[in-house]
Amino acid sequence: MQIDASVLKKEEKVVFTLRSLYEKYGFNQYKMSKFEEYDLYVKNKDFLVSDNIITFTDTDGKLLALKPDVTLSIIKNTNESKSTVEKVYYNENVYRVSKGTESYKEIMQVGLECIGDIDDFNIYETLMLACESLKSISQDFVLDISHMGIVSEIIESFGVSRSVEKALLKCIGEKNIHGIKEICKNEGIDGTKLEKLVSLYGNPQKVITELKRICQGESLNQLTYIVSELCKNGYQDSVRIDFSVINDMSYYNGFVFKGFINGISAGVLSGGQYDNLMLKMRKKAKAVGFAVYLDMLERLEINDKEYDVDALILYDESTNLSALNDAIKLLAESGKSVAAQKNVPEKLKYRQLLRLKERGVEIIENNA
Repeated sequence: MQIDASVLKKEEKVVFTLRSLYEKYGFNQYKMSKFEEYDLYVKNKDFLVSDNIITFTDTDGKLLALKPDVTLSIIKNTNESKSTVEKVYYNENVYRVSKGTESYKEIMQVGLECIGDIDDFNIYETLMLACESLKSISQDFVLDISHMGIVSEIIESFGVSRSVEKALLKCIGEKNIHGIKEICKNEGIDGTKLEKLVSLYGNPQKVITELKRICQGESLNQLTYIVSELCKNGYQDSVRIDFSVINDMSYYNGFVFKGFINGISAGVLSGGQYDNLMLKMRKKAKAVGFAVYLDMLERLEINDKEYDVDALILYDESTNLSALNDAIKLLAESGKSVAAQKNVPEKLKYRQLLRLKERGVEIIENNA
């Protein structure tokens, strides 16, 4: 059965495109069950996009969760290897509080994970596929890239407590330089490097030049190498370095990134390296991946949709049912979307407003 792409929603079209993209690069589909033991998620709540989890008790008394996340399930079930890389993608419905509605929702989510002997090529490929994923949604996109190694090296040099570290990370994510100054003053440390790091944003070449005046080391070398490869391969206008892209250091290390498209204020893609999460789950391999949050595309659908329907036919109680049906069928078979109403619904956008007459259809209004 062939699917008519014209009847698919924006997020549904994106799913088909992304699945094809990931399979093209050797990723195999991962399928998970709807339920996992609640314990898997409660131990890693800080890793989740939302810690609101739908739970229920199974017939054997176990507390189960309706899946709020796919990555944790992949890690749990992976056949980890320290010599090869397992490359999987997923297209799953997850159940959590939506950023748009702030209520529980079934959300289509697509993403990919690389688990195993992760090297610079795997990280580059993941970032490249993140760019291509955004590009499949909109040509007008930006991928903001950061490196937790650089951030953690500076923070760890302060020798502060875990609570202060968390407070500093929060300030970095908010680009709150004043907050960083206050914390460092209270702790009696020099936060100049961190303040400069947070203020850096934009063109990779320009940022890296400034970055070399603040720090040196393997993390900076890796950032420079991989981002330059992205720029050389056509993404120079779509990649930015932004150290406000931050994640919990108890889960993430190395590259972290977030993707944006024009028309939606929040990020539609998020990912990074999560070797620390692997260790926490007693896995010896490394990992990198990302997720595309398709619920965010509903906002783009609303903005991009010029018309709700091609043709709106008005009829009344005296209208012949067969004649109305024939008119609708004729328009539908010509490739148009059509609706019939007794009155024009409020806020409905249409290309043509038609009225059914005894001798055919009369055009009342034409917005095409």
